[in-house]
Amino acid sequence: MPERLRCAIVGTGGVAQLHARAVAAHPRAELVAVTDLSRERADEFAARWSVPAVYDTLDELLATEHPDVVLVCTPPVAHHDQTLVALAAGAHVVVEKPPASSLDELDEMRRAADAADRRLAVVFQQRTGTAAAHVKRLLADGALGRPLLAVCQTLWYRGDDYYAVPWRGKWATEGGGTTLGHGIHQLDLLGYLLGDWASVQARLWRLDRDIEVEDASTATVTFANGVVAQVVTSAVSPREVSAIRIDTQKATVTVEHLYGHGHENWKITPAPGFEAEAAAWALPEIEERSDHAPLLRDVFDALLTGAPLPETADEPARTFELVAGIYASAAADGAVLTPADIAVHPTHRRGFASPVTDMREG
Repeated sequence: MPERLRCAIVGTGGVAQLHARAVAAHPRAELVAVTDLSRERADEFAARWSVPAVYDTLDELLATEHPDVVLVCTPPVAHHDQTLVALAAGAHVVVEKPPASSLDELDEMRRAADAADRRLAVVFQQRTGTAAAHVKRLLADGALGRPLLAVCQTLWYRGDDYYAVPWRGKWATEGGGTTLGHGIHQLDLLGYLLGDWASVQARLWRLDRDIEVEDASTATVTFANGVVAQVVTSAVSPREVSAIRIDTQKATVTVEHLYGHGHENWKITPAPGFEAEAAAWALPEIEERSDHAPLLRDVFDALLTGAPLPETADEPARTFELVAGIYASAAADGAVLTPADIAVHPTHRRGFASPVTDMREG
C-alpha cells in the first residue's frame, strides 16, 4: 500500500473546492495536479490550493503524474469516459454524483474498476455524519420498531440563471432534471437508512422552467422491508428544504436541512407509550456533520490499507437504479416498476430521457 495518496482533480468548478479541502485535511493525501477545459480556471484553482502542476488534458496529466487517485468533478456527461481513462492508467477513481449518464455507463465503469483491480467510489455525502450512522443503526437493530412510512422531499429553487449554463436542462448533456441532479441526494440518504427499494411509480412535471427536462417529480417508492415512501423533488420551491421523515412503530425520525446536516437537524420523537425508551435513542455526544471531508477521509483510509470501501461510498448502483426507475415509470405513464424491471429495461438503462407533463400556462 502507498505511504501517501497522490491525488489529481479533473474539473475545477465549485464542487472541486470541496474535494481539494478534503484532500488537504487528510494527513496522508496530497493534491499533485489538476486539469480543466479552461486553463485560466485551472490555474486559478491551482494557485488557491497550492497545486504544483496544471495540465491541459487528463491524458497528459495521467501520463506525467501517474496519480494514485483521480477525483472526477466534471459535469455528468464526462464522468464515464474520464473514469475509464483514469482506471486504465492505474488510478482509483472518486466520481461525483450522478456517477454516469446511464446505468449502462455505470456498469461499464464498475467492470473496468474490477478489471484494473482499482476502486470506484461515488460521492453521496449526505450518507455521512454521526447522526445518519446512528439512525441507520437504530433502524437496522429494530430499536425503533418496524419502519412503516416515509416522506422524502428535495424542495429546491433554481432560477433561469441556473439553467442558462449551456449543459443544464438538456437530456443530452445533463442526463436528467431535478430528480437526477438534486433529488438523488435525499433518495440516496433514504436508501442508506432503509435499504433496498422494491417498487416505484412516478411522474415527471414541467411546472415553470423553460427546459427540456423536468423541474419537478413525484413518486411512490416501496422498500424491501415494507416501508412505503412518498417522494417529491422540485427546482421551483422558494422556501428550500431537504427533508426525510420515517415513521416507525415506536417513533418518528426526521431530518430537515438544505445541503448538509448535523445533530441539530435530526429529531427522534417517541410514539405514545414509548417515551421511556427515548433516552436510549439519543444521538452520540461527539458530532461529525455530513460533508465531503469525512466521506473522502474514509475512502482514502480504505485505499491506504486495502480495506473495502466504507458503506458511505459503496453500493453505487442502488440509488442510480431507483432514479432510473422514476424516469422509466414516468415514461410508461406511471407504471409500477421493480428492480428486476430496471435490470433488463429496454430503454432506460441507456439513458433517462422521458416524456415530461408540461403544466405551464400557454
